Amino acid sequence: MKTLICSFCAKTGILCPKCEAKFRSGHISKVDVEVSVQLTKLAEKFPELDKMTLIRAFDVEGEYVLVLKGGDLARLRRESQVMKKIESELQRKVWFIEGEASDRKMLEDLFHPVRILTVNTVWLPDGSKLTKAIILGRKTERFPLDIEQVKRVVKEVRGIDLLVEFERL
Repeated sequence: MKTLICSFCAKTGILCPKCEAKFRSGHISKVDVEVSVQLTKLAEKFPELDKMTLIRAFDVEGEYVLVLKGGDLARLRRESQVMKKIESELQRKVWFIEGEASDRKMLEDLFHPVRILTVNTVWLPDGSKLTKAIILGRKTERFPLDIEQVKRVVKEVRGIDLLVEFERL
C-alpha cells in the first residue's frame, strides 16, 4: 500500500530522517503516520490493499477518516471483509472517501448506501456558504448513520458546513 511515509518507515514504525522532516514541517500528521503503519501491516494479510493509495488520514472525535486515491474506494467496497478488517485493526469506526472527488461525490461516499437526492450550496447574507444535502426518505431511529458525525467529518476534511434534510417523494 502506498502511504504518506516511505515503505521502510511504514514497516518498522520508526520514521527515517526524510519522513521525520515531513512530520516536523506539518506535511503529515501523527494520525497519518499511525494509520500508515497499521495499514501496511494489514496489507501483508490482504494483498488487495497493496493496490491502494492513502492520501490523508484524519481523526474526527475518535473516528478515522481515510482519504484514498480515486478508484480505490470502489475496489475496497467490493471487498467488504477488508473494510471490516481495517476497522477491527484500527479499533475505531472508519469512514472512507476519495481525495479527488467533488463535494457531492464525497457526500455520497460518506452517506453510502443511503441515496442523496440533491446537493445545493446556500449563500448566507454574511458571505458564508452552507451546503445542503437532501436525502430520499425520512429519518427514523433505524437510520444507519449518525448525521451529526457526518457533519463533523465534512467540516474537518473539507471545511464545509453541512445541512441535512430528508424528503419523501
